[in-house]
Amino acid sequence: MPKPNPQAKILPLIKVAGNKFVNANGDTIVFRGLSVSDPDKLEGQGHWGKSYFEEVQKMGAKLVRIPVHPIAWKERTPVVYLKLLDQAVSWCTELEMYVIIDWHSIGNLVMELFQNPIYDTTKKETYEFWRTIAGHFRGHNTVAFYEIFNEPTNFNGLLGNMSWEEWKTLNENIIHLIKAYDPETIPLVAGFDWAYDLNHLRYNPINAEGIAYVTHPYAMKRPQPWEPRWEENFGFAANKYPVMATEIGFGIMGEEQIDENHYGPRIINFLEEKNISWLAWIFDAEWHPHLFESWENYKLTQSGAFFKKMLHEKNKK
Repeated sequence: MPKPNPQAKILPLIKVAGNKFVNANGDTIVFRGLSVSDPDKLEGQGHWGKSYFEEVQKMGAKLVRIPVHPIAWKERTPVVYLKLLDQAVSWCTELEMYVIIDWHSIGNLVMELFQNPIYDTTKKETYEFWRTIAGHFRGHNTVAFYEIFNEPTNFNGLLGNMSWEEWKTLNENIIHLIKAYDPETIPLVAGFDWAYDLNHLRYNPINAEGIAYVTHPYAMKRPQPWEPRWEENFGFAANKYPVMATEIGFGIMGEEQIDENHYGPRIINFLEEKNISWLAWIFDAEWHPHLFESWENYKLTQSGAFFKKMLHEKNKK
């Protein structure tokens, strides 16, 4: 058992109530924030420190998504990697930002085939990861969410077969495992099509309480008009369950302008109308679509400036 952490109860505990996230007073919380880079990348490049998270806070984030790549977890070893996560959680607590820990793999966990070697994992390693994380962070209110698997996909058959029933059972097993160690932190479950499509919830939702669902509604997922397709693919689910868009983002092409017809304002408006929490991808200068251009001065890209404006505006509500 971990020793009691003096920071563990500084932020209010977040729970699921119906289709909403609520705090201890029962107030509804819509989370808006950012994904940061894998701590392994940040530390390896010399950017790891509280100052980086202070820049995240300046952007207006209230929630920070920390992606853990399986290859980094293996190479650093869990004991060493946990020290990075402890630092991140401590800094986020001091800066009053909640945390998602995200097992950042892409592919078919059922058949254990993945899109790139950096995402390679196994069911056993995934179970061990969540057993380790849940046991380590249990009781720490800052760590509000566990994102079980970043982007499930069979890549149109190139990564084999994976039925919803198989994916559902796998997630239910992981959720039960997590809750045995940590009954409070909220597991996040992704839909198919690289975590975009939640249509299976219409007839066969995950059999577990106190969870929420994930979507990654990037512009290229569907042709326009987007709004009716967003409603059909994931918006409907927010009427019954808590839903979080743990990744949204865009790059700017040439002379493209961010006007009211642009993806940026349209996805934000849609998510806000549905009370769907959201996080912009990604607070980094290399990974795409990046929110800033240079590590020297954190000069924002156009999309970075847009998301900073949205975070400050919407989090004031």
